[in-house]
Amino acid sequence: MQTKQSVKFNPIRLLSPQLANQIAAGEVVERPASVVKELLENSLDAGARAVSLEVEQGGVRLIRIRDDGVGVNRDQLPLALSRHATSKISALEDLEAVLSLGFRGEALASISSVSRLTLTSRTAEQSEAWAVAVEGRDMEPNLSPAAHPTGTTVEVRDLFFNTPARRKFLRTEKTEFNHLEEVVRRLALSRFDVSFTLAHNAKTLYQLKPAQSDIEQERRLSLLLGQPFIEHALVVDMHAEASGLRLYGWITQPTHSRSQADQQYFFVNGRIIKDKVVSHAVRQAYQDVLYNGRHPAFVLYLELDPALVDVNVHPTKHEVRFRESRLVHDFIYRSLHRVIAQMTPASVIESTAQTAQQPVHVSPNQTFDQSRFHLPPQAAASPSARAVERQIHHYGQLYPQTSVDTVIAQKNSSLDGHAIAGVAEQSADGTPPLGFALAQLHGVYILSQSSTGLILVDMHAAHERIVYERMKLALTEDRLRSQPLLVPVSMAVSRREAETAEVNTELFERLGFLVQRLGDETLVIREVPVYLAKSDVSQLVRDVLADVQELGGSQRIENQINELLGTMACHGAVRANRQLTLTEMNALLRDMEQTERSGQCNHGRPTWISLSMSELDKLFLRGQ
Repeated sequence: MQTKQSVKFNPIRLLSPQLANQIAAGEVVERPASVVKELLENSLDAGARAVSLEVEQGGVRLIRIRDDGVGVNRDQLPLALSRHATSKISALEDLEAVLSLGFRGEALASISSVSRLTLTSRTAEQSEAWAVAVEGRDMEPNLSPAAHPTGTTVEVRDLFFNTPARRKFLRTEKTEFNHLEEVVRRLALSRFDVSFTLAHNAKTLYQLKPAQSDIEQERRLSLLLGQPFIEHALVVDMHAEASGLRLYGWITQPTHSRSQADQQYFFVNGRIIKDKVVSHAVRQAYQDVLYNGRHPAFVLYLELDPALVDVNVHPTKHEVRFRESRLVHDFIYRSLHRVIAQMTPASVIESTAQTAQQPVHVSPNQTFDQSRFHLPPQAAASPSARAVERQIHHYGQLYPQTSVDTVIAQKNSSLDGHAIAGVAEQSADGTPPLGFALAQLHGVYILSQSSTGLILVDMHAAHERIVYERMKLALTEDRLRSQPLLVPVSMAVSRREAETAEVNTELFERLGFLVQRLGDETLVIREVPVYLAKSDVSQLVRDVLADVQELGGSQRIENQINELLGTMACHGAVRANRQLTLTEMNALLRDMEQTERSGQCNHGRPTWISLSMSELDKLFLRGQ
């Protein structure tokens, strides 16, 4: 039988400087990447415009960082290695509005306690450089003259040489270097005006020049995150004048989602952070355009008053606390939601046609002229164009309550016009962005000829998005309009389902249903939403009941109302294997060009793809 080990209490006394620094090092210095982060942040705070980093064995054997910052005076070099010594704050007021990346004054002391550190520096006023060295044992700094230009070099050798237990927790050289490289990538994304050089085991991996122009910044993004990021990028630049918030940067189109959240960079006043408020806002903005389990990619910068954000939350400074978290959340969500919503087929096709492959730029104040909906005079001579002009307003053959005219009227009467992106631009020859339908493939896909090549549309996914967006708009204004059934539908359900329908009568009425309980296990459906009048009514109600039961309480249902609308839209969309006329196919294409987020269905699947003539020529080796 084991006995509880008694705790031995020693007299209270001050810890030695070495032990205190090593305890602090346990929070600040987790691995070589932590050392690089702290030292690079010091270089940037010192006003460096060029930073060079050399590492060996993943940073365990050597980390050498050189910058051209302001440097450190000779008299302050030993003090710089002391704990809680910093030039960045001096009073509580400074801590409440921190603009520098570092401010604790613990990094150099912590690093020097678990390594052999040499700090060499020279200021512009000094005639010569000086170096201070510490070996982590007695913590006594040794000062000596050195040769060095204006700036600072920090050399860290044999990390954790005097704490072998900590060294055992390090991973392989490749893993440690990957973490270190990620730190460099983050800081290079935070400061486009600074050049960065990274070499590992005498092999240069990065030579990033200062990036001032948009093209130079996009080139740096492509080097750090890959060319596909830039090819699918949307530019964000939003302001909230009243609250002094600004959000800018790049987000990728939903089609460029990733299996893991490895390309998500969010900076607050130049400091990279990971915050639940920010993550939730971004996830909510992408909620109905991403496939299940996928993650968006983004590089975003939030600027706000430093007094409105507390960075003194965690030793690594990766976490912050916003004083007005709801304000920040709503601003981020609305900004990204607007940019994603205004991404139209026209903007996507235009971006792919650009030879420079620059990101799509969506203006926050973009407006559309409804008169452009009709084909221009120069296109009227085309027989197919005249046919489409006559057919456009006959979308009622497919769904009478969702005609194009009705949609435009809904847009005009809406408060913010979020459901309809606007009337799409046309090419010089009068061809709409998604072209004119030619045929239907196996009752599933629509083949369309555009001005640039071939468009292939998943008609069920596309129509599902159209119905979904229209129901969202109708629900924000009041409730979904219902249509009485000529013959009420009676359906047998479980007792639990019957109780769910009875308890949530108001919710069903808001969604356009009139469902009454008849007996313990019977429901009678008397009215359904006009958008879904041609769907399988019984199965539709069963699926909605299942979603309501899964979501739980009324408040949670209200927060997740779009999930119910998504289920309903799936039932209301045109089914695969249904033969459509050219009239119906062209009307569907025109509606896609007007509907927000029409590039994906509400489950995140793509609704259309395009192949340009040059891409088709390559497939068939034409002109080779």
